[in-house]
Amino acid sequence: MKDQAARDRRFLALYALAWAGATVGYVPLLTLLLPMHVERLAGEEAMRWLALTTFTGAIIASASNIAAGWISDLAGKRRPFVLAGLALSTAMLLTMPHAATLSALTTVIVLWQVGLNIMLGPLSAWAGDRVPEARRGLLGGLLAFAPASGALAGALVTIPGVADLPQRFGLVGALVVGCVMPLVLLGEEGAQQSATPISEGSAVARKVLRGMATRMWFARLLVQVSEAALFAYFYLWLRTVDPSLPDNAIARVLLTAMVIGALTALVAGRWADRRSKPVLPLALASGGAAAGLMVMALASGREGVIGGYLLFGLSTSVFLALHSAHTLRVLPDSTRRGRDLGLFNLTNTIPSLVVPSLTLALVPTLGFAGLFVVLAVLALAAMALLSR
Repeated sequence: MKDQAARDRRFLALYALAWAGATVGYVPLLTLLLPMHVERLAGEEAMRWLALTTFTGAIIASASNIAAGWISDLAGKRRPFVLAGLALSTAMLLTMPHAATLSALTTVIVLWQVGLNIMLGPLSAWAGDRVPEARRGLLGGLLAFAPASGALAGALVTIPGVADLPQRFGLVGALVVGCVMPLVLLGEEGAQQSATPISEGSAVARKVLRGMATRMWFARLLVQVSEAALFAYFYLWLRTVDPSLPDNAIARVLLTAMVIGALTALVAGRWADRRSKPVLPLALASGGAAAGLMVMALASGREGVIGGYLLFGLSTSVFLALHSAHTLRVLPDSTRRGRDLGLFNLTNTIPSLVVPSLTLALVPTLGFAGLFVVLAVLALAAMALLSR
C-alpha cells in the first residue's frame, strides 16, 4: 500500500507539471502574445482579426480534441498522442510570429489547435485512467496551478528587455516541452476503468450519472462563456481603461488572480475529498465569478476594475479546476473516457464560437460594462444548476 501511495504521488506530481505545461502552451499565447502580434499587424482591425482566428481555431479544436481522445481510447494508450501533439503545437508556436497576413495566421492557428488538442484530449483522459477516486479532489486542486503557470509564463516572457516578440513565442514553446516531457518519459499508463465501476445492470445508477454529467456540462459551458470573453479580450479591455498600462503589468494582474485561485482550489479540493461534497465548491465559485463580473461592470477606476477581475479570476480558477476533477467521477462509460472528455471539452471551445459574436454585438453599443452584466447572469445560471 505504501508503495502504491508513493507511485500515486509521483504520478500526480508528473501529471500536474505536464498539465501546467500544456496550459503554458495556450494561456500566454491567447491572452498576450497573439493579441500583441495581431495589434501590430492589423491596427484598428485587431478586434476583427482576433474574432476570425478565434472562431476558426475553436471549430478545429472541438473536432480534434474529440477525435484524439476517442482514438486514444481505441488504441488503449495516451503517451504517443501526447508526444505527437506536443511536437506539432510547438512547431506552430515557433512559426506563428512569422505569419504576416490574416490567411497565413489563420492557417498556423488551425494547425496549432490540431496539435494542442491531440495532446490535451488524451492527456486529460490519462488522469482518469491513473488517478484513484479518493485523490481526485487533490487532482483538481493541483490542476488549478496550471492557469497560474500559464500566467507566470506570460509575465516572464513579457518582462521588458528579456525577449522580442518572436523570441517570446520560442520561450513559451521551450517551457511547454520542459514541463510535458517528464510525464511522457516517466509517467505510468493506467487501466481504462473507473475506480468505482458500475455494473452493466445498474440502469438507475447510469441514469443518475448521465443527469449529473448533463448539469455539469451546461454549468461549465455557462461559466466558460464568461471566462472565454475575458480570456480573449482582457488585454484590449484594459487598454481602454488605462492605455498607459504596460504589458508586464497586465501579465502580473493575470498571474495574481490565478495564483490566489490555485491556492484556494487546492484547499477546496482537499476539503471536498474529505467531506465528500465535490459540488458545493463549484456552486460557490460560479457565484463568485458573477460577483466579480458585476464589480467590473460597475467600477470606474483602474483599482476597482482590477479588483473585480481578481475576484472573477480567483473564482473561475477554482471552478474550472475542481470541475475537471469531478467530471471524472460522473462519466458513465469509463472505457470511452477520452471520447466523453472530448465532448466535455466542447464547453471550452463552443464559447470561443459564441464570444466573438456576443462581444461584437454588445461592446459597440453597451460597452464592456454591458457585456459583463450579461456574463454575470450566465454565471448565476450555472450556480443555480449546481445548487439543485
